[in-house]
Amino acid sequence: MDYIFEGKAKRNTFLLIGGGVLLFMLGVAIMMMGHHEGESHLGQRIWTSLLISGFFFFGIALASLFFLSVQYAAEAGWAVVFKRVMEGIMAYLPIGALTLIIVFVAGSMHWHHIYHWMAPELYDVNSEHYDQIIAHKQPYLNQIFWWIRTLAYLGVYIAFMRVFRKRSLEEDEMVNPDEKSVFLKNQTLAAIFLVIFGYTSTTFSWDWIMSIDTHWFSTIFGWYIFSGMWIGAMVMMTLLTIYLKSKGLMEFVNDSHMHDIGKWVFGVSFLWTYLFFCQFMLYWYSNIPEEITYFKARIDDYTWVFWGTMVINFIFPMLLLMSKDAKRNAGFMVFVGCIIFFGHWLDVFMIVTPGAMHREGAVGFIEIGTFLAFLGLFLNVVLTAISKRPLLVKNHPYLEESLHHHIN
Repeated sequence: MDYIFEGKAKRNTFLLIGGGVLLFMLGVAIMMMGHHEGESHLGQRIWTSLLISGFFFFGIALASLFFLSVQYAAEAGWAVVFKRVMEGIMAYLPIGALTLIIVFVAGSMHWHHIYHWMAPELYDVNSEHYDQIIAHKQPYLNQIFWWIRTLAYLGVYIAFMRVFRKRSLEEDEMVNPDEKSVFLKNQTLAAIFLVIFGYTSTTFSWDWIMSIDTHWFSTIFGWYIFSGMWIGAMVMMTLLTIYLKSKGLMEFVNDSHMHDIGKWVFGVSFLWTYLFFCQFMLYWYSNIPEEITYFKARIDDYTWVFWGTMVINFIFPMLLLMSKDAKRNAGFMVFVGCIIFFGHWLDVFMIVTPGAMHREGAVGFIEIGTFLAFLGLFLNVVLTAISKRPLLVKNHPYLEESLHHHIN
Protein backbone atom coordinates (compact mmCIF):
# COMPACT_ATOMS: atom_id res chain seq x y z
CA MET A 1 0.00 0.00 0.00
CA ASP A 2 1.41 3.37 -1.06
CA TYR A 3 1.34 6.56 0.96
CA ILE A 4 -1.16 9.19 -0.17
CA PHE A 5 -0.28 12.72 0.89
CA GLU A 6 -3.56 14.58 1.18
CA GLY A 7 -6.22 15.67 3.62
CA LYS A 8 -5.18 16.25 7.22
CA ALA A 9 -1.48 15.58 6.65
CA LYS A 10 -1.17 18.12 3.84
CA ARG A 11 -3.30 20.62 5.75
CA ASN A 12 -1.06 20.28 8.81
CA THR A 13 2.04 21.17 6.80
CA PHE A 14 0.32 24.31 5.55
CA LEU A 15 -0.78 25.12 9.10
CA LEU A 16 2.85 24.85 10.21
CA ILE A 17 3.91 27.18 7.41
CA GLY A 18 1.08 29.63 8.11
CA GLY A 19 1.55 29.53 11.88
CA GLY A 20 5.28 30.05 11.46
CA VAL A 21 4.75 33.03 9.17
CA LEU A 22 2.29 34.58 11.63
CA LEU A 23 4.74 34.16 14.53
CA PHE A 24 7.49 35.60 12.37
CA MET A 25 5.36 38.63 11.48
CA LEU A 26 4.41 39.08 15.14
CA GLY A 27 8.08 39.11 16.08
CA VAL A 28 8.83 41.66 13.37
CA ALA A 29 5.94 43.88 14.53
CA ILE A 30 7.12 43.74 18.15
CA MET A 31 10.63 44.79 17.15
CA MET A 32 9.32 47.61 14.94
CA MET A 33 7.17 48.93 17.78
CA GLY A 34 10.08 48.74 20.18
CA HIS A 35 12.94 51.12 20.67
CA HIS A 36 15.04 52.34 17.74
CA GLU A 37 18.05 50.20 18.65
CA GLY A 38 16.00 47.03 18.31
CA GLU A 39 14.54 48.24 15.04
CA SER A 40 18.02 48.87 13.64
CA HIS A 41 18.86 45.18 14.14
CA LEU A 42 15.64 43.92 12.53
CA GLY A 43 17.01 43.23 9.05
CA GLN A 44 20.05 41.45 10.40
CA ARG A 45 17.94 39.34 12.75
CA ILE A 46 15.55 38.32 9.96
CA TRP A 47 18.31 37.13 7.66
CA THR A 48 20.20 35.46 10.48
CA SER A 49 17.07 33.52 11.39
CA LEU A 50 16.56 32.51 7.76
CA LEU A 51 20.15 31.28 7.56
CA ILE A 52 19.77 29.20 10.74
CA SER A 53 16.64 27.35 9.65
CA GLY A 54 17.60 27.31 5.97
CA PHE A 55 20.92 25.64 6.70
CA PHE A 56 19.46 23.30 9.33
CA PHE A 57 16.90 21.73 6.99
CA PHE A 58 19.24 21.75 3.99
CA GLY A 59 21.75 19.87 6.14
CA ILE A 60 19.19 17.19 7.02
CA ALA A 61 18.46 16.57 3.33
CA LEU A 62 22.15 16.46 2.47
CA ALA A 63 22.95 14.08 5.34
CA SER A 64 20.20 11.78 4.11
CA LEU A 65 21.92 11.66 0.71
CA PHE A 66 25.15 10.89 2.55
CA PHE A 67 23.57 8.06 4.55
CA LEU A 68 22.03 6.53 1.43
CA SER A 69 25.48 6.59 -0.19
CA VAL A 70 26.97 4.90 2.86
CA GLN A 71 24.47 2.04 2.53
CA TYR A 72 25.50 1.48 -1.09
CA ALA A 73 29.23 1.74 -0.44
CA ALA A 74 29.06 -0.62 2.54
CA GLU A 75 26.69 -3.04 0.76
CA ALA A 76 24.46 -2.81 3.83
CA GLY A 77 21.23 -4.76 3.70
CA TRP A 78 19.35 -3.79 6.86
CA ALA A 79 18.44 -0.26 5.70
CA VAL A 80 16.96 -1.14 2.29
CA VAL A 81 13.45 -0.91 3.78
CA PHE A 82 14.18 2.74 4.68
CA LYS A 83 15.38 3.64 1.16
CA ARG A 84 12.20 5.47 0.14
CA VAL A 85 12.27 7.55 3.31
CA MET A 86 15.89 8.52 2.66
CA GLU A 87 15.03 9.43 -0.94
CA GLY A 88 12.07 11.49 0.25
CA ILE A 89 14.20 13.49 2.70
CA MET A 90 16.95 14.18 0.17
CA ALA A 91 14.32 15.42 -2.32
CA TYR A 92 14.29 18.66 -0.30
CA LEU A 93 17.80 19.51 -1.53
CA PRO A 94 16.76 21.78 -4.46
CA ILE A 95 14.37 23.80 -2.27
CA GLY A 96 16.93 23.96 0.50
CA ALA A 97 19.59 25.14 -1.95
CA LEU A 98 17.30 27.88 -3.23
CA THR A 99 16.61 29.20 0.28
CA LEU A 100 20.33 29.29 1.02
CA ILE A 101 21.08 31.18 -2.19
CA ILE A 102 18.45 33.80 -1.28
CA VAL A 103 20.04 34.26 2.16
CA PHE A 104 23.55 34.38 0.68
CA VAL A 105 22.54 37.02 -1.85
CA ALA A 106 21.13 39.12 0.98
CA GLY A 107 24.28 38.37 3.00
CA SER A 108 26.45 39.93 0.32
CA MET A 109 24.58 43.23 0.60
CA HIS A 110 26.23 45.95 2.65
CA TRP A 111 23.13 46.90 4.62
CA HIS A 112 23.35 43.88 6.84
CA HIS A 113 26.36 41.89 7.91
CA ILE A 114 25.94 38.18 8.47
CA TYR A 115 29.19 37.84 6.55
CA HIS A 116 30.98 40.99 7.59
CA TRP A 117 34.12 39.89 5.71
CA MET A 118 32.25 40.79 2.50
CA ALA A 119 32.55 44.52 3.30
CA PRO A 120 35.16 45.91 0.82
CA GLU A 121 36.58 48.49 3.25
CA LEU A 122 38.08 45.70 5.35
CA TYR A 123 40.60 45.05 2.58
CA ASP A 124 41.52 48.70 1.94
CA VAL A 125 44.77 49.54 3.74
CA ASN A 126 43.83 53.22 3.63
CA SER A 127 40.50 52.64 5.37
CA GLU A 128 40.03 52.98 9.12
CA HIS A 129 38.13 49.66 8.95
CA TYR A 130 41.07 47.76 7.43
CA ASP A 131 41.38 44.31 9.02
CA GLN A 132 44.75 42.65 8.57
CA ILE A 133 43.55 39.18 9.60
CA ILE A 134 40.63 39.20 7.16
CA ALA A 135 42.75 40.73 4.40
CA HIS A 136 45.24 37.90 4.87
CA LYS A 137 42.47 35.39 4.10
CA GLN A 138 41.37 37.17 0.91
CA PRO A 139 42.90 34.66 -1.57
CA TYR A 140 40.41 32.08 -0.30
CA LEU A 141 37.73 34.22 1.32
CA ASN A 142 36.68 36.53 -1.50
CA GLN A 143 33.20 36.83 -2.97
CA ILE A 144 33.98 35.57 -6.47
CA PHE A 145 35.72 32.39 -5.32
CA TRP A 146 33.18 31.97 -2.50
CA TRP A 147 30.25 32.10 -4.93
CA ILE A 148 31.96 29.70 -7.34
CA ARG A 149 32.42 27.20 -4.51
CA THR A 150 28.89 27.69 -3.22
CA LEU A 151 27.20 27.14 -6.58
CA ALA A 152 29.48 24.16 -7.23
CA TYR A 153 28.55 22.55 -3.89
CA LEU A 154 24.82 22.98 -4.46
CA GLY A 155 24.92 21.94 -8.11
CA VAL A 156 26.94 18.78 -7.45
CA TYR A 157 24.77 17.69 -4.52
CA ILE A 158 21.54 18.16 -6.47
CA ALA A 159 23.00 16.31 -9.47
CA PHE A 160 23.92 13.30 -7.34
CA MET A 161 20.50 13.34 -5.69
CA ARG A 162 18.70 13.34 -9.05
CA VAL A 163 20.78 10.46 -10.41
CA PHE A 164 20.11 8.34 -7.32
CA ARG A 165 16.37 9.08 -7.59
CA LYS A 166 16.31 8.30 -11.31
CA ARG A 167 18.16 5.01 -10.92
CA SER A 168 15.93 3.98 -8.04
CA LEU A 169 12.94 4.05 -10.38
CA GLU A 170 14.95 2.24 -13.07
CA GLU A 171 15.71 -0.54 -10.59
CA ASP A 172 12.02 -0.88 -9.74
CA GLU A 173 11.19 -1.39 -13.43
CA MET A 174 13.93 -3.90 -14.24
CA VAL A 175 12.77 -6.91 -16.25
CA ASN A 176 15.36 -9.25 -14.73
CA PRO A 177 15.11 -8.98 -10.91
CA ASP A 178 18.42 -10.83 -10.42
CA GLU A 179 20.39 -8.28 -12.42
CA LYS A 180 22.65 -6.05 -10.29
CA SER A 181 23.60 -3.48 -12.92
CA VAL A 182 21.75 -0.56 -11.37
CA PHE A 183 22.98 -1.43 -7.89
CA LEU A 184 26.59 -1.60 -9.10
CA LYS A 185 26.23 1.76 -10.86
CA ASN A 186 24.83 3.27 -7.66
CA GLN A 187 27.62 1.71 -5.63
CA THR A 188 30.20 3.39 -7.87
CA LEU A 189 28.25 6.65 -7.72
CA ALA A 190 28.10 6.42 -3.93
CA ALA A 191 31.85 5.94 -3.64
CA ILE A 192 32.46 9.01 -5.81
CA PHE A 193 29.95 11.06 -3.83
CA LEU A 194 31.44 10.10 -0.47
CA VAL A 195 34.89 11.28 -1.57
CA ILE A 196 33.45 14.59 -2.80
CA PHE A 197 31.28 14.98 0.27
CA GLY A 198 34.15 14.17 2.62
CA TYR A 199 36.02 17.20 1.30
CA THR A 200 33.20 19.65 0.56
CA SER A 201 31.30 19.07 3.81
CA THR A 202 34.31 20.60 5.54
CA THR A 203 34.83 23.46 3.09
CA PHE A 204 31.18 24.55 2.92
CA SER A 205 31.16 24.56 6.73
CA TRP A 206 34.07 27.02 6.57
CA ASP A 207 32.44 29.09 3.84
CA TRP A 208 28.87 29.30 5.09
CA ILE A 209 29.18 29.05 8.85
CA MET A 210 32.71 29.46 10.21
CA SER A 211 33.37 32.55 8.08
CA ILE A 212 30.69 34.38 10.11
CA ASP A 213 33.32 34.51 12.88
CA THR A 214 36.06 35.40 10.44
CA HIS A 215 38.91 35.83 12.94
CA TRP A 216 38.37 32.40 14.47
CA PHE A 217 38.94 28.93 13.06
CA SER A 218 38.79 25.31 14.13
CA THR A 219 40.36 22.31 12.38
CA ILE A 220 37.45 20.02 13.34
CA PHE A 221 34.67 22.50 12.66
CA GLY A 222 33.58 20.71 9.48
CA TRP A 223 33.21 17.41 11.32
CA TYR A 224 31.27 19.14 14.09
CA ILE A 225 28.81 20.65 11.60
CA PHE A 226 28.52 17.35 9.75
CA SER A 227 27.71 15.41 12.93
CA GLY A 228 24.83 17.80 13.68
CA MET A 229 23.47 17.37 10.14
CA TRP A 230 23.75 13.59 10.41
CA ILE A 231 21.89 13.28 13.71
CA GLY A 232 19.15 15.54 12.32
CA ALA A 233 18.75 13.22 9.33
CA MET A 234 18.64 10.08 11.49
CA VAL A 235 16.01 11.59 13.79
CA MET A 236 13.92 12.70 10.81
CA MET A 237 14.17 9.19 9.27
CA THR A 238 13.00 7.73 12.57
CA LEU A 239 10.06 10.11 12.99
CA LEU A 240 8.87 9.74 9.39
CA THR A 241 9.04 5.96 9.59
CA ILE A 242 7.05 5.93 12.82
CA TYR A 243 4.50 8.28 11.23
CA LEU A 244 4.09 6.05 8.17
CA LYS A 245 3.79 2.95 10.32
CA SER A 246 1.08 4.66 12.37
CA LYS A 247 -0.88 4.95 9.13
CA GLY A 248 -0.74 1.18 8.66
CA LEU A 249 2.07 1.46 6.12
CA MET A 250 5.64 0.14 6.03
CA GLU A 251 4.59 -3.05 7.81
CA PHE A 252 7.81 -4.56 6.48
CA VAL A 253 9.75 -2.41 8.99
CA ASN A 254 10.02 -4.50 12.15
CA ASP A 255 11.28 -3.91 15.68
CA SER A 256 14.81 -4.91 14.69
CA HIS A 257 14.90 -2.21 12.01
CA MET A 258 13.68 0.38 14.50
CA HIS A 259 16.21 -0.86 17.04
CA ASP A 260 19.02 -0.36 14.52
CA ILE A 261 17.95 3.12 13.49
CA GLY A 262 17.59 3.96 17.18
CA LYS A 263 21.20 2.85 17.66
CA TRP A 264 22.23 5.25 14.90
CA VAL A 265 20.47 8.11 16.70
CA PHE A 266 22.19 7.07 19.93
CA GLY A 267 25.63 6.61 18.33
CA VAL A 268 25.70 9.77 16.23
CA SER A 269 24.61 11.74 19.31
CA PHE A 270 27.81 10.56 20.96
CA LEU A 271 29.83 11.53 17.88
CA TRP A 272 28.40 15.05 18.07
CA THR A 273 29.15 15.21 21.80
CA TYR A 274 32.73 14.06 21.28
CA LEU A 275 33.35 16.76 18.66
CA PHE A 276 31.55 19.43 20.71
CA PHE A 277 33.67 18.64 23.75
CA CYS A 278 36.97 18.30 21.86
CA GLN A 279 36.55 21.61 20.10
CA PHE A 280 35.53 23.41 23.28
CA MET A 281 37.93 21.77 25.74
CA LEU A 282 41.10 22.20 23.70
CA TYR A 283 40.48 25.87 23.03
CA TRP A 284 39.32 26.60 26.58
CA TYR A 285 42.28 24.82 28.13
CA SER A 286 44.84 26.59 25.91
CA ASN A 287 43.26 29.95 26.91
CA ILE A 288 44.68 31.81 23.90
CA PRO A 289 42.70 35.08 23.62
CA GLU A 290 42.01 34.99 19.87
CA GLU A 291 40.76 31.39 20.15
CA ILE A 292 38.74 31.49 23.37
CA THR A 293 36.82 34.62 22.28
CA TYR A 294 34.51 32.42 20.18
CA PHE A 295 33.36 30.40 23.19
CA LYS A 296 33.39 33.27 25.66
CA ALA A 297 30.88 35.19 23.54
CA ARG A 298 28.57 32.16 23.54
CA ILE A 299 28.95 31.35 27.23
CA ASP A 300 28.57 34.96 28.39
CA ASP A 301 25.81 36.14 26.04
CA TYR A 302 23.95 32.90 25.24
CA THR A 303 24.60 30.87 28.37
CA TRP A 304 21.42 28.83 28.45
CA VAL A 305 21.61 28.00 24.73
CA PHE A 306 25.26 26.94 24.92
CA TRP A 307 24.87 24.62 27.90
CA GLY A 308 21.31 23.69 26.94
CA THR A 309 22.44 22.19 23.66
CA MET A 310 24.89 20.00 25.56
CA VAL A 311 22.18 18.77 27.93
CA ILE A 312 19.57 18.17 25.23
CA ASN A 313 21.83 16.66 22.60
CA PHE A 314 23.96 14.47 24.88
CA ILE A 315 22.35 13.89 28.28
CA PHE A 316 18.89 13.14 26.83
CA PRO A 317 19.95 10.47 24.32
CA MET A 318 22.54 9.02 26.72
CA LEU A 319 20.03 8.50 29.53
CA LEU A 320 16.90 7.78 27.49
CA LEU A 321 18.15 5.70 24.55
CA MET A 322 20.52 3.34 26.34
CA SER A 323 18.13 0.39 26.55
CA LYS A 324 16.91 -1.83 23.74
CA ASP A 325 13.27 -1.42 24.77
CA ALA A 326 13.49 2.38 24.50
CA LYS A 327 14.71 2.18 20.90
CA ARG A 328 11.80 -0.13 19.99
CA ASN A 329 9.11 1.99 21.67
CA ALA A 330 7.57 4.21 18.98
CA GLY A 331 5.99 6.72 21.34
CA PHE A 332 9.15 7.08 23.36
CA MET A 333 11.27 7.53 20.22
CA VAL A 334 8.94 10.28 19.00
CA PHE A 335 9.26 12.09 22.34
CA VAL A 336 13.06 11.82 22.48
CA GLY A 337 13.45 12.44 18.73
CA CYS A 338 11.49 15.70 18.81
CA ILE A 339 13.59 16.97 21.72
CA ILE A 340 16.88 16.06 20.00
CA PHE A 341 15.65 17.55 16.72
CA PHE A 342 14.88 20.90 18.31
CA GLY A 343 18.10 20.67 20.30
CA HIS A 344 20.19 20.50 17.16
CA TRP A 345 18.31 23.44 15.68
CA LEU A 346 19.35 25.29 18.86
CA ASP A 347 22.90 24.15 18.18
CA VAL A 348 22.83 25.84 14.76
CA PHE A 349 21.34 28.94 16.41
CA MET A 350 24.22 28.93 18.91
CA ILE A 351 26.81 28.56 16.14
CA VAL A 352 25.43 31.31 13.89
CA THR A 353 23.82 34.00 16.05
CA PRO A 354 26.70 35.27 18.27
CA GLY A 355 28.87 35.95 15.22
CA ALA A 356 26.09 37.50 13.16
CA MET A 357 24.16 39.35 15.88
CA HIS A 358 26.71 39.55 18.70
CA ARG A 359 24.72 39.92 21.92
CA GLU A 360 21.59 41.25 20.18
CA GLY A 361 20.22 37.84 19.17
CA ALA A 362 17.50 35.83 20.92
CA VAL A 363 15.23 32.85 20.50
CA GLY A 364 11.98 34.72 19.99
CA PHE A 365 8.94 34.82 17.75
CA ILE A 366 11.04 35.53 14.66
CA GLU A 367 13.30 32.52 15.19
CA ILE A 368 10.57 30.07 16.27
CA GLY A 369 8.29 31.27 13.50
CA THR A 370 11.01 30.75 10.90
CA PHE A 371 11.72 27.26 12.28
CA LEU A 372 8.03 26.24 12.09
CA ALA A 373 7.59 27.66 8.59
CA PHE A 374 10.67 25.80 7.32
CA LEU A 375 9.53 22.64 9.10
CA GLY A 376 6.16 22.83 7.35
CA LEU A 377 7.81 23.43 3.97
CA PHE A 378 10.28 20.61 4.56
CA LEU A 379 7.59 18.10 5.53
CA ASN A 380 5.40 19.14 2.59
CA VAL A 381 8.22 18.56 0.09
CA VAL A 382 9.39 15.32 1.71
CA LEU A 383 5.95 13.74 2.08
CA THR A 384 5.07 14.74 -1.48
CA ALA A 385 8.23 12.99 -2.70
CA ILE A 386 7.47 9.88 -0.61
CA SER A 387 3.94 9.70 -1.99
CA LYS A 388 5.21 9.56 -5.58
CA ARG A 389 6.91 6.17 -5.19
CA PRO A 390 5.96 2.80 -3.67
CA LEU A 391 7.16 2.64 -0.07
CA LEU A 392 9.04 -0.60 -0.71
CA VAL A 393 11.71 -0.73 -3.40
CA LYS A 394 11.82 -3.53 -5.94
CA ASN A 395 14.68 -5.59 -7.36
CA HIS A 396 17.27 -4.35 -4.89
CA PRO A 397 19.78 -7.21 -4.44
CA TYR A 398 19.63 -6.94 -0.64
CA LEU A 399 15.87 -6.51 -0.32
CA GLU A 400 15.21 -10.02 0.97
CA GLU A 401 18.01 -9.69 3.51
CA SER A 402 16.45 -6.45 4.74
CA LEU A 403 12.94 -7.90 4.91
CA HIS A 404 14.19 -10.77 7.07
CA HIS A 405 16.43 -8.60 9.25
CA HIS A 406 16.24 -9.71 12.85
CA ILE A 407 18.35 -9.13 15.95
CA ASN A 408 17.76 -10.52 19.43
